Amino acid sequence: MGKVAWGFTCSIDGFIAGPGHDMSWMAAGEPLAEGTVERLAGDVAVIVSGRAGYDAAKAQQGRRDEMTSEAYGGAWSGTEIILTHRPEEIADDPTVVALNCDIEEAIRRAQEVAGDRDVQIISADIARQALEHDLIDELQVFVAPVFLGDGVRIFDVPGGRRIDWELVEIYEDSPRSFGRTYRPKQG
Repeated sequence: MGKVAWGFTCSIDGFIAGPGHDMSWMAAGEPLAEGTVERLAGDVAVIVSGRAGYDAAKAQQGRRDEMTSEAYGGAWSGTEIILTHRPEEIADDPTVVALNCDIEEAIRRAQEVAGDRDVQIISADIARQALEHDLIDELQVFVAPVFLGDGVRIFDVPGGRRIDWELVEIYEDSPRSFGRTYRPKQG
């Protein structure tokens, strides 16, 4: 079975999207070394995201650039699961699987589809829920050199618990938008 990873690019001030899920700021990040995006995308069989991000991507479809209009800039293919309380509203979209279930069920179903490949969470809210149940095996972080000042925070859980991470990998090919992989720290 593959791992469950939460992967994102964030601003220096801790946002993964601007107001209204705007992604135009991603241009501030440096392009990764040739082959990096394809390698990362190749590990992922299933992406799990939330309804707010799905709706924003649809609404911004004509304004998003090459890298933000599709997962991994179009280098990825697989199954995208959208967690929503209103799956019937997007049931006619053949590009996604809409689920109305709790995070544990969603991850279990995603892992069944993924088999030996990875499940990638790309939503802050979905990741927060997964962390509450210790379902995330790996954190993949890239930081773009930009302050957004507002938007969707990486992790916002007032009264939440502390989670420590240990460094597993440094992406040497992205010094400007330093990339890191972490795993939950044991013990």
